Amino acid sequence: MRRALISDIHGNLEALEVVLDDIKAQGITEIFCLGDIIGYGPNPRECIDRVMEHCAVSLLGNHDQGALFDPDGFNIGAERAIFWTREQLESPTDRDNNEKRWEFLGELPRTHRFHQFLFVHGSPRNPLSEYIFPEDIYNQRKMERLFQLVEKYCFQGHTHVPGVFTESYQFFSPEEIDHEYTLGEGKLMINVGSVGQPRDGDPRACYVILEDGHVEHKGAIETVVYNVNDEPPPSAGPITVRFRRLPYDFETTIKKIYAVSELEPFLGDRLRQGR
Repeated sequence: MRRALISDIHGNLEALEVVLDDIKAQGITEIFCLGDIIGYGPNPRECIDRVMEHCAVSLLGNHDQGALFDPDGFNIGAERAIFWTREQLESPTDRDNNEKRWEFLGELPRTHRFHQFLFVHGSPRNPLSEYIFPEDIYNQRKMERLFQLVEKYCFQGHTHVPGVFTESYQFFSPEEIDHEYTLGEGKLMINVGSVGQPRDGDPRACYVILEDGHVEHKGAIETVVYNVNDEPPPSAGPITVRFRRLPYDFETTIKKIYAVSELEPFLGDRLRQGR
């Protein structure tokens, strides 16, 4: 079974459409979204619509919650962007779809579990808003507590920095592992990166392919397919994650941001730098 894991779209329609096209080209039909569909970017309505249409599982991110309620702990630029986003979702010219979008956001869970996998936006300790940065590997107390809450494998977003955290307090960026990692016996936390606002110095959109469920059978590979809530067969084979990086037309997104006075220009500028 192959699943695509996306996160932190942040209203960036150009990046999201490139990612969705690539997922389709990979022959993947099941997509999990780990939150922050909106915030910062110029196309919140369109991005929510795409996620509603294409994602089998979607989680609540802190910016999604900020639009639903009040932005808590946001800097001034992020706060202004959330208030503008809320206005877009309350447009008087699109009342029927507005209601569908608000209902969708309001029903998003904070976690999703199946088999040995936990999916969150922030962390296993605070699924909504705790950051886990690469440098946290030097904070042993924090890492110990986080891994105590992970049964086996945890997938997350929120920092916009993709990579793999091991139970031995190591962090591997996608470049260090040739964009692929085979999950083994130890616990792992895996950040899937950001579709719409990467912050690891690479401006390309990022997502992850999670692949598992093949077994050796009579000298060939037999595919075993199981649904989201099924238990995998005991003979399920190696599980791998693959990080995908895709260029997209960020200049178009930047122009859209510049055209909205409520969105700070730096929200566009940093798309060029991946910061």
